[in-house]
Amino acid sequence: MTIPGFILRNALRNKRRMVLTVLSVTLSLFLFCTLQTALRELTNPATSEDAALRVVVRHKVSLGNVLPEKYQSKIGRVPGVLYCSKFTWFGGTYIDEKNFFPQFGCEADKLFQIFTESRIDSKQLEDFIRERTACVVGIKTMERFGWRIGDKITLVGTLWPVDLELTIRGVYYEGIDETNLFFHHDYMDELMGKKGLVGTFWIRAASAEAIPGMIRQIDALFKNTDAETKTETERAFQLGFVSMFGNIKMLIGSISTVIVFTMILVTASTMSMAIRERSRELAILKAVGFDGKQVFGLILAESFGLAMVGGLLGCFGAWALFSNVDIYKLSQGFFIKFDVTPHIISYGLLIAAVLGVSSCIVPALASIRTSVVEGLKTLD
Repeated sequence: MTIPGFILRNALRNKRRMVLTVLSVTLSLFLFCTLQTALRELTNPATSEDAALRVVVRHKVSLGNVLPEKYQSKIGRVPGVLYCSKFTWFGGTYIDEKNFFPQFGCEADKLFQIFTESRIDSKQLEDFIRERTACVVGIKTMERFGWRIGDKITLVGTLWPVDLELTIRGVYYEGIDETNLFFHHDYMDELMGKKGLVGTFWIRAASAEAIPGMIRQIDALFKNTDAETKTETERAFQLGFVSMFGNIKMLIGSISTVIVFTMILVTASTMSMAIRERSRELAILKAVGFDGKQVFGLILAESFGLAMVGGLLGCFGAWALFSNVDIYKLSQGFFIKFDVTPHIISYGLLIAAVLGVSSCIVPALASIRTSVVEGLKTLD
């Protein structure tokens, strides 16, 4: 019998225990990869070269405070500002509160000049710009509710005391977020009685180099006013939402640590039982000429092999699952995408490798230190 065959036969000796051990590692690393991917999606929002040119102006106190509409003309005159559009979160309800999706009031003629990554049919865009009660919707939300061009929908106001009756005139694709609905800001303002209130102003900068100076100038314009501003890049603005969840890095990091520690305990316990059952066999191997390093190598190969099989199944299982499911529907709009990256898979496999080595050290050393005579006295 060859050495690899001997190792495989030992691993398969107790098939039930072997299967349970591999499954425990598989499920643990599947959960680990899922948590790490969730953390990545929450703390590392998708970006692009176009997104790097977008800047957001909001109230300095919080997003719950609004800005005067008259700020727009002053912001538009700041050097480096290419386009500036009103953007206000509506947060209305469509039929049921569970049907959540982002809704924004904007300036239709500037929308796709700011979000240049998104694509929309030119005729649909013209219809959207021309019609006061029109809206455009991302393809994911269109598919989620089965909407079509020309459908009429009603958004019941929750944050704002008005209801919007909208007609879908266009659908956009690609870009950072394909779940939004955009309508005319002026339509909401008219229903509100022309109060001239804006949630945020979104800017497209002429160049990335102009952004730092632009941010300083805009905030300086409205310093010591009743509504001071906080101007930041799109990425910083998105990460501000993540901070509302608290220290999510610590939470997910703590859970991941518990998962790894539990895997070590389970695998080490399995290897201890397996080695204890084979004490006589290991003693015979030492009696016929196998030294301590060779015996340790046999035990290490078995432990490492079991851990890596579980690691491969868990890590690539997570990748296969989340690559073939609609995470937007599965998470009910909480996650737009859920990519298990090669970095996360590599990290998971590294943990599996460390697990395979560390879990066998103590039982293997104990077996090596046991004399041949003591080992032969052990009953099977």
